[in-house]
Amino acid sequence: MLAWYDKHARDLPWRAPPGAPRADPYRVWLSEIMLQQTTVATVRPKFEHFTTRWPDFASLAAADEAELMSAWAGLGYYARARNLVACARVVVERHGGAFPGNEDELRALPGIGAYTAAAIASIAFGERAVVVDGNVERVVSRLFAIGEPLPGARAAIRAATDTITPDSRSGDFAQAMMDLGSSICTPRNPKCLVCPLNDQCLALSQGEPDAYPVKPAKATKPQRYGTIFWGERDGKVLLERRPPRGLLGGMRALPTGPWADAPPGLADPPVAADWQVLDDRVVHVFTHFRLELALAVAIVREHSNAGEWWPVAEIESAGLPTVFAKAAAVVRGEIRRAT
Repeated sequence: MLAWYDKHARDLPWRAPPGAPRADPYRVWLSEIMLQQTTVATVRPKFEHFTTRWPDFASLAAADEAELMSAWAGLGYYARARNLVACARVVVERHGGAFPGNEDELRALPGIGAYTAAAIASIAFGERAVVVDGNVERVVSRLFAIGEPLPGARAAIRAATDTITPDSRSGDFAQAMMDLGSSICTPRNPKCLVCPLNDQCLALSQGEPDAYPVKPAKATKPQRYGTIFWGERDGKVLLERRPPRGLLGGMRALPTGPWADAPPGLADPPVAADWQVLDDRVVHVFTHFRLELALAVAIVREHSNAGEWWPVAEIESAGLPTVFAKAAAVVRGEIRRAT
C-alpha cells in the first residue's frame, strides 16, 4: 500500500507529500472535520477560504461565530462549525495554541471523536493509530470479507485494520487506504483489476466485492413539512438568524414557520403581509428526516425591524444553508418568469 501511495497519492492542500515530514496538525484537523459526510470537491475551496481567513488556532479561537457559520454554509452538519471554535479556544487556553500529540488527549477536545483523534495522531504526529473512515471501512470489509452487517461489523473492521496498520508511516498508510477507497475500491463497480490488494482480497476471490460491506435495510425517514417566507422590500429580502442551538443553529436563513408533521400553511409569518404560496416546493433530506417546504412570497409594505434586510441581487453572499439557498433559487426563478 505504501509503494502504491508513493506513486498515486492525491495532491490535497492539507496533506504533506508521501514520506515527507509530518503535516500541519491544524490543517489536518480542519480538513478532517470538514470532510465528515462531505466530498473532497466540496471541501477543497472551503478549506482554502478558512485557512486564508483563519490560518491557525489563535485566529480561529478569536473568530466571530456568525462570520464563521456563514463561511461554513454548504458543508452541512453545522454543529461541526460550532465545535471548531470551541476546540480552538480550548487548544489556545489549555495547550498553548498547539495540539497535544497523544490520541487520548486529542479525544478529550470538543468535537474530536475516535476517528478524528486517530487521524490527527497518525497523520500529523506520526503516532501509530488505527484510522478507519468510510473508505477504509469499505476496503477492509472487502479485504477480509467481513460478513456481519453494519454498524455491528465496525468492531471487527477496526480489529482487522489494526492487524495491517504498520508501525512506521501509519499516517501515510491511512491516507493510502482512504485514497484506495475513493478511487479504486468504490461503493459500486470497484476497479479490482488495478487494485494493489487484489491478490489478497477475500471478497474478490469470492467473486462478489460489491456485497461488502453488508448494510442493514434502510429505515424510512420521517416526513416533515414547513413554509419558507420570502418577504421582499426595495430590492431586499428579509433574513433572520436562527437560534444558536438546534438544527442549523446560528446560521443566517430565510424565515420559516414551524416544521411539523402536516403542512403548517402560513402559520407564524415573520411580518404582516399579503403572503402568496407558490406552486413549487423545496425538498431537503436531513440525516434524520425528510423536509418538504412550501414557498410563500410577499412584498412587505410596512416598515419592520425584524431580522436583516439583504440585497436580493447579492443573496448568494449571505451564506445561507443549502436548504435555504435552494429555496432562494426557486423563488427568484419564479419571480423572473412572472416578470
